[in-house]
Amino acid sequence: MKAEIIAVGTELLLGQIVNTNAQYLSQELASLGIDVYFQTVVGDNKERLKQAIRQAEQRADVLVFSGGIGPTQDDLTKDTLAETLGLELRTDRPSMDKITEFFADRGIEMTDNNKRQALVIDGCTPLPNSTGLAVGVAISREGHHYIVLPGPPSELKPMFENEAKPWLLHQVLTDELPLYSRILKFAGIGESALEDKLLDLIDTQTDPTIAPYAKEGEVAIRLSTKAENIQEANHKLNSLEVQIQSRLVEHMYASEDVPIEETVVKMMADLGLTVSAAESCTGGMVMQSLTTIPGSAAMLRGGIVCYSNEMKEKLLNVPHDYLEGIDAPGAVSREVAEVLAEQVRMITDTDYGLAVTGVAGPGYSERKPVGLVYVAIAEREGETEVFELRIKGNRDTIRKRSTKTLLYRLWQRLVQAEKQQ
Repeated sequence: MKAEIIAVGTELLLGQIVNTNAQYLSQELASLGIDVYFQTVVGDNKERLKQAIRQAEQRADVLVFSGGIGPTQDDLTKDTLAETLGLELRTDRPSMDKITEFFADRGIEMTDNNKRQALVIDGCTPLPNSTGLAVGVAISREGHHYIVLPGPPSELKPMFENEAKPWLLHQVLTDELPLYSRILKFAGIGESALEDKLLDLIDTQTDPTIAPYAKEGEVAIRLSTKAENIQEANHKLNSLEVQIQSRLVEHMYASEDVPIEETVVKMMADLGLTVSAAESCTGGMVMQSLTTIPGSAAMLRGGIVCYSNEMKEKLLNVPHDYLEGIDAPGAVSREVAEVLAEQVRMITDTDYGLAVTGVAGPGYSERKPVGLVYVAIAEREGETEVFELRIKGNRDTIRKRSTKTLLYRLWQRLVQAEKQQ
């Protein structure tokens, strides 16, 4: 079965926002065994959207729309699809009640245009919106299947997962064997290097299939297989996972789709260990990553954002001679990273102290190149390790990858700690 994704919104064509929905939907549809061969972006124009629908019907069985279902007059997706299919729009009563209640609870007068968010196509399955107001639509007509989702990713993702995916499985893919997938997560290795280590499996493995894809500072692999039941699927997936893990034991940190910070938080909580951080160029991103995970209070004591040299000296006792002078190594150096990690560990009395200092750019600092970063880990009962990174990319990429790399190095330490217990 083939699908086409149609993203609706002039702001996408103008480059004002990035179409991350297409990436998410492509991955999710692939996990169901539905191939996405085309992605279309069309502005808020009824005639051009009609043309896009007619063209997509010629080459796809499933048409998935994102955006254009809000309250304003240029939100035309449902109207245009209904007109193209020769169907009428109607008000979905539960959705209308939710919208009315939303405004009443906030003491805000509801304008009439908000009623548009409760419209659905006659004969469709309404897709409730758990994180927003605009109801989605799923409908099958003359061999084609249409799914209409909201534009904001915070609304689209839960609607697809909780409403559209079950509809596809129960209404569209009924003749197919169930598709089971598993995500394996890796850190400290790039997508191309990982693929090189698994190239023979990727080329020859047909069941389960292997599909690698990259995220910022992490790499993931999706294993997929069709099976009669979960037991049969697990038997096949487990066998392939063991092969992959044996080749990438230094990098595979989870067999589910979780960020490395979640694995670190869980491991540290289970081991009863604590951590603190001293951050310069990342400006608190390491601590922010950890505190987004429930349960981090049990392992994260706190930390210090020591952005300036003055704060490095005053708060973390970095020797002045390390920071200033002709022969000083400078703030971006192995020496300073080591002191930061050891001092923050001692000040907070934690099992591990983390540190990061570097040049995030866009300009040079201390005559050192953009992307030069040092991360360090100090341990109560062990030695301090410092790692030099050379990261390519913009300021945001350098900060994110520095954070992920430091957490990856901490994960490696925790794996050793587990073995010693």
